[in-house]
Amino acid sequence: MSVLTVSGLAKSFGGVQALRDVNFTLAAGEILAMIGPNGAGKSTCFNCINGQLRPDLGSVTFAGHELIGLPPRRIWRLGVGRTFQITATFGSMTVAENVQMALISHHRRTRAPWTLATRLHREEALALLDAVGMRDQAERRCSVLAYGDLKRVELAVALAHGPRMLLMDEPTAGMAPKERIALMALTAGIVHDRGISVLFTEHDMDVVFANADRIIVLNRGELIAEGTPAAVRDNPMVQEIYLGAGSMFGAAAAGAHA
Repeated sequence: MSVLTVSGLAKSFGGVQALRDVNFTLAAGEILAMIGPNGAGKSTCFNCINGQLRPDLGSVTFAGHELIGLPPRRIWRLGVGRTFQITATFGSMTVAENVQMALISHHRRTRAPWTLATRLHREEALALLDAVGMRDQAERRCSVLAYGDLKRVELAVALAHGPRMLLMDEPTAGMAPKERIALMALTAGIVHDRGISVLFTEHDMDVVFANADRIIVLNRGELIAEGTPAAVRDNPMVQEIYLGAGSMFGAAAAGAHA
């Protein structure tokens, strides 16, 4: 069963066609990778799905709801979580407080009178931090954390409202190779346990081929290939696009499925 259906998505910026008739689905519990060279339209596609941009044409339905025209906060309420290429945490607040803020919003307690925010949903926040391996750093301020740890905090925040789907835009950007693999392995374990669908973009092919159930490929705004990791690896058009960086693509794919 499809949780997300993207149909005929198109978006232009002046004379630049960022997306052109993009169509794909995301199944319940599936981890779907969206790959492509820089400028392929991946972030534009994400922003159209999540409400940051309105497409010129097309439809995006999530769990039976049309998302086009809805603001990001409404899409979040429907059960769509989001992480970004650059982490956005409150540096002056502790790790636990960052997650508590997401929980307070989820439970609609942003205007709870006579209650200290630091007391709200603390155990729930600690449970989420335990899931991402950050409970032992709950009282540290985010401003002093290593970048890889900030990514884990961001994942806990994204999980705070019990999403049915996560959009992850380059979740391992800026991380060391070992950290990338560890973070995505952690994410894959969590989402499989909770039945969450994931759409993610990524440039590290080791990460993609180790974790994706299926892959779609964008180039110059068009979807040019989709299928299992093995099918995408062997696609001549994909190999042509990734020549240069493509030698690494082929090696990563072969290694992941040897």
